[in-house]
Amino acid sequence: METETKTTQSYSEQWYWDERYTNESDPFDWYQNYTSLAPLINLYVPRRTHPVLVIGCGNSAFSEGMVDDGYEDVVSIDISSVVIDAMNKKHSDRPQLKYLKMDVRDMKVFEDASFDAVIDKGTLDSILVGDDVYFLIFFFTRESDPFFMFSVGAIRGNTQRRCLRRFGGTIYIHKSMVLKDKGVYILITYGAPDYRLRLFKDSRSWTTKLHVIDKSLTDHQPWELTKPIPLDAEGSSVESALGKSPDVHYIYVCIKDESLKREADTA
Repeated sequence: METETKTTQSYSEQWYWDERYTNESDPFDWYQNYTSLAPLINLYVPRRTHPVLVIGCGNSAFSEGMVDDGYEDVVSIDISSVVIDAMNKKHSDRPQLKYLKMDVRDMKVFEDASFDAVIDKGTLDSILVGDDVYFLIFFFTRESDPFFMFSVGAIRGNTQRRCLRRFGGTIYIHKSMVLKDKGVYILITYGAPDYRLRLFKDSRSWTTKLHVIDKSLTDHQPWELTKPIPLDAEGSSVESALGKSPDVHYIYVCIKDESLKREADTA
């Protein structure tokens, strides 16, 4: 049990992923593969000629699946230089696929409003269990452009809980303004609404929709994938729709809308 805890606490560290990908070169998809999520991706990212960013890509075939499905500009980033070197070599003949070594906590290399969509399949979750916890809270709020990355650095345990309670998880450390207006941040996670919604609640410049998909990928799905689940402010409405502790992955679709902040500022 102690070994498992130490492993999960290393998920936010480059050395862990470099070592893992050195020893495990076979493709692996966290949570869901592209085929299972394609109907939802197609729904919210309809313009296949526009750039899409996949964060924490690892050696997943997800980005490759997007290109196979007709997307023409898929940029994938990961903290591990080992896996990025391997993926660049593997896909050197596919210009639609670009792999960059980058820490998602520092994406200043990208120009403002560069992407129609940012897709996060397990990256936020891996950072949340890190030893030096950084809460990456993607708020589609803005001063000059609305995709900010808010990071909260906090230690584990009671101090972490006090920080979240005091500051609401919104200590502003730095911003990475990469998402276009009306763009989407798609988060695939095991985190239920009563845990994840609190990370987003202070934003005034986005709307959030919730979808779910069965973890086991069986034909019997608890809810139609492309149909949003009714969502109240605290996420308590989900239980009435799905029952208690459903065995699903949660998919939060956060749609940036600059006009919402302008309306809030003038109200």
